[in-house]
Formats: sequence, C-alpha cells, structure tokens
Amino acid sequence: MRQAVESARMGWGLCTVAGVAGKGETLEIVPRFLITGRRVAGSSFGGVKGRDQVPQLVERWLAGEIDVESFVSHRLTLAEVNRGFELMEAQDGIRSVISFS
Repeated sequence: MRQAVESARMGWGLCTVAGVAGKGETLEIVPRFLITGRRVAGSSFGGVKGRDQVPQLVERWLAGEIDVESFVSHRLTLAEVNRGFELMEAQDGIRSVISFS
C-alpha cells in the first residue's frame, strides 16, 4: 500500500486502496506525499453502494448475467460457523459463504 501511495503522481495522483487490510496492518504515509497533492482513498466494495447496488448485483446473478462462484473461497454450513471465524482470523475466509439449510 505504501508503494502505491508513493507511485501516485505528484500534484493530482490518487491511490485507491481496495479491499480489507490484514489484522493489525497499518499504512504509514510520509506527510510530504500528501502535501505535494497526492490523495489516498479507500474502498471495501469497489465503490458499490450497498443499499442500492448490491440488490441489483444479486438480481443479475440470479438472472445468470454474472458469475460469482469463482470468487467463493469456502462454503460452510451453519454448524461450521466457528470454522468460518477461524478462516477469517487466518485471513483466508474473506469470501466464505455460510449455508443456512
């Protein structure tokens, strides 16, 4: 992340950090990079508005327009929910799906 900020163009460069940082991970920025016009933004959903756009994405998935299966890393049952927390703690369960059936 630090290298991405440093590589942003002086004067108008924008570094967008997408996703979720690891547990305890921090971003150290030299103030000079911000003073010279670089900007840093964050995005956990790629700029998607959860309330409005997530239902639209679900509709597109149900219609077969987009494939999300390739993004699923683990499938768990409700009885395995504690395993899901273990995966999340190990930074391996970000894209887990828990089935309630």
